[in-house]
Amino acid sequence: YDYLSMFLNTLTPKFYVALTGTSSLISGLILIFEWWYFRKYGTSFIEQVSVSHLRPLLGGVDSSSPSNSNTSNGEADSNRQSVSECKVWRNPLNLFRGAEYNRYTWVTGREPLTYYDMNLSAQDHQTFFTCDSDHLRPADAIMQKAWRERNPQARISAAHEALELEDCATAYILLAEEEATTIMEAERLFKQALKAGEGCYRRSQQLQHHGTQYEAQHRRDTNVLVYIKRRLAMCSRKLGRTREAVKMMRDLMKEFPLLSMFNIHENLLESLLELQNYADVQAVLAKYDDISLPKSATICYTAALLKARAVSDKFSPEAASRRGLSTAEMNAVEAIHRAVEFNPHVPKYLLEMKSLILPPEHILKRGDSEAIAYAFFHLQHWKRVEGALNLLHCTWEGTFRMIPYPLEKGHLFYPYPVCTETADRELLPMFHEVSVYPKKELPFFILFTAGLCSFTAMLALLTHQFPELMGVFAKAFLSTLFAPLNFIMEKVESILPSSLWHQLTRI
Repeated sequence: YDYLSMFLNTLTPKFYVALTGTSSLISGLILIFEWWYFRKYGTSFIEQVSVSHLRPLLGGVDSSSPSNSNTSNGEADSNRQSVSECKVWRNPLNLFRGAEYNRYTWVTGREPLTYYDMNLSAQDHQTFFTCDSDHLRPADAIMQKAWRERNPQARISAAHEALELEDCATAYILLAEEEATTIMEAERLFKQALKAGEGCYRRSQQLQHHGTQYEAQHRRDTNVLVYIKRRLAMCSRKLGRTREAVKMMRDLMKEFPLLSMFNIHENLLESLLELQNYADVQAVLAKYDDISLPKSATICYTAALLKARAVSDKFSPEAASRRGLSTAEMNAVEAIHRAVEFNPHVPKYLLEMKSLILPPEHILKRGDSEAIAYAFFHLQHWKRVEGALNLLHCTWEGTFRMIPYPLEKGHLFYPYPVCTETADRELLPMFHEVSVYPKKELPFFILFTAGLCSFTAMLALLTHQFPELMGVFAKAFLSTLFAPLNFIMEKVESILPSSLWHQLTRI
């Protein structure tokens, strides 16, 4: 104790300045190295060393077992691209403007669709429902102008004007979409559109080889007919006639197998899930969940739901951590990881951590808009499978530990597009808080090192400015720090014989 007191008393203020300055410099260098390592590899160097090397020496076992899927290597190789662009797709399950979107506006006073979204729909309507020969038929000429109208009432008035001239399928479509206030009324108008559309389709089918003008007209009539039949099937689904809807969708896919642009299989998957016909769902997935075909949240999350269904009713995270994952559980977890990597926004909606809104008419694959469109219709199917949401809750965040860093690199799919947030903000209404791709949080050791560096730098500055005062504080702090040790030493001196204590101190 005397030696310690003598040592503390001999320390000069310059020593404290040097000590705090050196500590600040060392902690700053560690912070810079940690930050560089995190930016390059996505993890803390100190944390990685402690987990990889120190824990095994201390007898610990890493409980997080990697579940990388080797079965998707071909898919990863074929889909991996250096740059991926943000392509906006039509929502296969888009709602009816008059019967559903407008009803929301009446109740809440909010507009569920953005101008950008509706403008994309207007472009789609002009592409699918018009052709260069429309000026030859007065009703089609009116409808060609109607699809370009921004004012909804002007479009509806133009559709009525076209119907006064003749039975025009596209005029019925517009009224069913925008004027009908109920699904039943929309279905009635679509049935009238079907009669008119089938007549035009048969006539143009006979003339399609007579020139490019007739080919374009037949292509337009085909698009109109497919759209009407698809919407009629969706009306049946909304009105509870699900088996009838499934039959209509299957017939439509057989009749027009090449028109995959409408993604009717996604409507079919949702209807089959409603019927709980999981064998048929698996059969549809086997056809469309192919390496060469573009993926979607519906494909990936439905595949995950089917695999989760096999194990979710008996799954327990505590039991799984004790005995490890079985083969079926591993397959389910891998399917969930695959789905979450494709679209990381979906789980928060399925787990009801984030509130749903009406889905937009267009979606961005892998974006928040697609997540809303999927969860809006499929949340009930996940709830129906016992334990599926529990399994999702326990495993979905593990995906982000598997994906290499930076997060845009990807693991099973091509790199995550960096423009999704911007595009989603254009597609989704202002009152909705857009979900952003989860970013990796800063590791604890970077935050700790930053705090330590700041603290020691402040001490160095204060010691340099007020050396005498800081010296007094430092001596008081060190005296307090060593007080318990001094107390123990005094007790040991009083208990042990003086001769033995003298020999020990000499040693």
